[in-house]
Amino acid sequence: MKTPDQCPRCRHTGIVKAGLAQGRQRYKCKSCNYHFTVNKLGKEIDPYYTTKSLQLYLEGLSYREIERIIGVSHVTISKWVRQHGIKRYLQGFNYRPDYRILSANELADYFGNADNLGGKGTLITEIGDKFMVIRWDRFR
Repeated sequence: MKTPDQCPRCRHTGIVKAGLAQGRQRYKCKSCNYHFTVNKLGKEIDPYYTTKSLQLYLEGLSYREIERIIGVSHVTISKWVRQHGIKRYLQGFNYRPDYRILSANELADYFGNADNLGGKGTLITEIGDKFMVIRWDRFR
């Protein structure tokens, strides 16, 4: 929480602490005797995680899968999807994503295996210091 520098009512700078109200610091203006508290600041999430979450959602991952990967609540991710008006094309969608999170060395080993090179759509995206490989398999 931020300490106020002036009264929200009269803009006077003479402010003193005046106890607690519901666990938040309460202040009193010396000029107009107005009591007030400062609003809590919300936790701000880096836009990188918003973008990455929306990309993963568009690639077919569920909210809970994205939550486990990114570390942001699935409720927050669903709010971002609604807020940005993102629609996922699912009509006739007979593929399902399979994903792995790998380090740079593991990524090189993964693509060194010939079985991982063909037959499927593959997307590689970076997440922090790791890489995510998303592959699509047909539903059977």
